[in-house]
Amino acid sequence: MSYTRSIYFIALVAFALYAFNGGSPPLSPNQSVAQLLETFGDEPLPHKVKTGGNVSAERGKDIVLNGFSDQNGRKSKRQSKHFTCIACHNVEREDPDLSNPSPEARLKYVTENGLPFLQGSPLYGIVNRTKFYNGDYYKKYGDLVKPAQDNIREAIQLCAVECSQGRALKSFEIESILAYLWTIDLKLGDLLLAPEEMELVQRAFDTGRGKEAAIDVLKSKYLDHSPATFVDPPKDRNTGDGIVGNPVNGSLLYKASCQYCHYEKPFSFLTLDDDRMTFDHLLRKAGTYQPHSIYQVIRYGTPPKGGKEAYMPHYTKEKMTDQQMADLRAYIEMMANS
Repeated sequence: MSYTRSIYFIALVAFALYAFNGGSPPLSPNQSVAQLLETFGDEPLPHKVKTGGNVSAERGKDIVLNGFSDQNGRKSKRQSKHFTCIACHNVEREDPDLSNPSPEARLKYVTENGLPFLQGSPLYGIVNRTKFYNGDYYKKYGDLVKPAQDNIREAIQLCAVECSQGRALKSFEIESILAYLWTIDLKLGDLLLAPEEMELVQRAFDTGRGKEAAIDVLKSKYLDHSPATFVDPPKDRNTGDGIVGNPVNGSLLYKASCQYCHYEKPFSFLTLDDDRMTFDHLLRKAGTYQPHSIYQVIRYGTPPKGGKEAYMPHYTKEKMTDQQMADLRAYIEMMANS
């Protein structure tokens, strides 16, 4: 049984026990967290969809997954020649504990669930957030982040124009993307609620008592932002930073991160296969300041290839640790010397 299914099973059991002990029918694990918070009197999130016209969740899903929408046989202009949203963002949950995300736990979780290990925040549950382009992203985008930090529409547009180096989205396209994102908002079963916390939430829903406590409990189970800390590579790229790498974990990173864009998807100019010559190339480049150095590209990203606008975004500390960098290096060394 996968981690996600296990959490849903635990939630179902806890809800059923509460109902058995005299409560009303239990809240569903598929209950929207945002809707439940509003029911308890919390302030509604400021990015509800402006419906009407050409706005549809189906159109938004097409843009996120494919980079364009196709409705009634009419295709929109591709948003970016280089990327789609899923080049950097998962549309499924990627952290086992939404209140305390960590790269180590995330790598294990995505490996078990067949997901990529990506640089960007997951789009799953992003509408439950109120902060965007947090932390050190001002160092990269400067004043461009200011209107986006508290406004998801501006964040979507910034990502479309700057991150994907594409065209600006039209208003109905942004609303359509929002409509889709609201279909993948956080659900009650996503939260690691203990049985007594589940009972508190159910009681507040049934009786109206303890709503503020229920709001506090629910909000403690996920973050309203995604921390972002920029870090530098080791000073000596030939020897690394002295951390002993684990090639087993390095293999997981190579497959779920590097090969996702450089082998499985057409998001890059460089192909990274499992040939020994590929690993030999990566090992020789590791100690340099060139774009094919794993240290350069993971911590700083890459500039556009000559004449091209596309570039690879970098991994923050919250998305890949120094230990994981050492693990990846260890795997590359092992494969180059095999």
